[in-house]
Formats: sequence, C-alpha cells, structure tokens
Amino acid sequence: VQLQASGGGLVQAGGSLKLSCAASGLTFSNYNMGWFRQFPGKEREFVAGIIWTGGSTYYADSVKGRFTISRDNTKNTVFLQMNSLKPEDTAVYYCAAVHGTRGLGYATVTRSYRLYDYWGQGTLVTVSS
Repeated sequence: VQLQASGGGLVQAGGSLKLSCAASGLTFSNYNMGWFRQFPGKEREFVAGIIWTGGSTYYADSVKGRFTISRDNTKNTVFLQMNSLKPEDTAVYYCAAVHGTRGLGYATVTRSYRLYDYWGQGTLVTVSS
C-alpha cells in the first residue's frame, strides 16, 4: 500500500494550497480518509476526514470554514483545499487511510491518528506572515 501526498509548499498568509494524496495497493472505496498535521515536538493532530462515499466530512475547529476535504474514488485520490492560510497552519501534513471496519466504522471518521492503517510520507506546508 502506498499513499503519495503532494502539493505542499510556501505560501503567504491569506493564500491557498491544494494537497493531493494518491492511494495505490488498496481498495480505496473501502477506506475512510483523513488529513493530519504535525508541528515540531507535537503529536499528529486531526485536520479533516471524509468517509468512503464522500458523503460526510469532518473538520478540526481550527480549520473549519477554511479547509475542504474531498475525494475522487475513480482516481483513488483524496484532496485538501486550504484557503485563507495562516502562519499557524505551518506544519507537515499527512494523509491517512483507515478501513471502514476499523475506527468508528464506515459511517464516520475517527480523529485518533492511532487507529489509522496507512500513512503518506508527509508534505510540508509553510505559511509566511
């Protein structure tokens, strides 16, 4: 299984970036997907999640209204559109997959990074002030 994250980079405050995560080696539609981020010296924190159908999405309060998660099951890819970026969004962003029979089940997304089965390699997002 591989999750290949891309799209990170340097952006000014108020700008936008779109992260992508392409999955291979798994039946993508059996997995709920999440985006997490990690600050230096901190544990990974939940940013956004989407269930296998794309019908329900979940966000951390800190990004609600600014970030949008989506998925394309025909392309085995999950996206994170990040708008109105702030310097405090600077972090390494990871995509992750959890099988629908684990975590909280198919119908919702777990926010606990410990329950995810597979992880991407991380992509750095830097927001300058």
